[in-house]
Amino acid sequence: MYNYLDFEKPVQDLDGKIIELKKLAESGEAVDVADEIARLEKRSKDALRDAYKALTPWQKVQVARHPDRPHCLDYVDALFTDFTTLAGDRAFGEDEAIIGGFARFRGEPVAVIGQEKGSDTKSRIKHNFGSAKPEGYRKAVRIMELADRFSIPVVTLVDTAGAFPGVEAEERGQAEAIARSTSACLGLKVPSISVVIGEGGSGGAIAIATANRVFMLEHAIYSVISPEGAASILWRDTTRSKDAATNMKITAQDLLDLKVIDAIIPEPLGGAHRAPETVMKAAGDLIAKTLADFAAKPTDFREQRREKYLAIGRSL
Repeated sequence: MYNYLDFEKPVQDLDGKIIELKKLAESGEAVDVADEIARLEKRSKDALRDAYKALTPWQKVQVARHPDRPHCLDYVDALFTDFTTLAGDRAFGEDEAIIGGFARFRGEPVAVIGQEKGSDTKSRIKHNFGSAKPEGYRKAVRIMELADRFSIPVVTLVDTAGAFPGVEAEERGQAEAIARSTSACLGLKVPSISVVIGEGGSGGAIAIATANRVFMLEHAIYSVISPEGAASILWRDTTRSKDAATNMKITAQDLLDLKVIDAIIPEPLGGAHRAPETVMKAAGDLIAKTLADFAAKPTDFREQRREKYLAIGRSL
């Protein structure tokens, strides 16, 4: 049974009826219900298609935050082999919000860095809901420097509401750590690819997403601040989050038009959580194609990255 979002209520009602009929059939309390189940399943699929036909920006925010959506570790397990994690920043300690290390991607070595939100209460607390502290970004810098030294491409998986804003993070230099991580991304001599798989929130996302190619899942979001944060600043009213989401241009489609990202990875009907294997394979295929293109056309990746970000907004 899925966790349904508020705009999926018609689908939820139909799916509930389907489950009830199946239970009655299994217990022998109802017979000849196969046709009715098939009819309801078709109606449920049609209702789901209608719901996702033209999602509003706020509805996309909800889908991007769906608790069942595949997270960083799901992608690591599905796409990479021989993954060896690196822990700690060699200065303060380990940060579980950022997962990083080296692996093989379809036989080739890559560095992998990603933000992990967790999938249940215990893992969410462990990973701090994907909000990294300074040591997480310094760990990311450490991995990028190693990748550069050994000429290994970097792949990052972005999924965070933002960097951790707590007092202890500020005391340990959160802003400086984010800036240095962003600088490390820009300074890489090896190719880099970033995929926004859920939320791309503020500097916490930019710190590992400043890549040669930036891709987004169809229902992911990418913004300088959360809609709730923007609403509280602009109108001092978080109930206007829907208005903020609409005006902020945070969807993959908006950002592709603005040339902030390079491509959109399609999601299955109903979002990535309904068919995670499908969307993870699509992401892997695009990463593979991009790495092959980089290998076929060697270039100054640092200069290409510099021009890419300087060009954003010039033609608007």
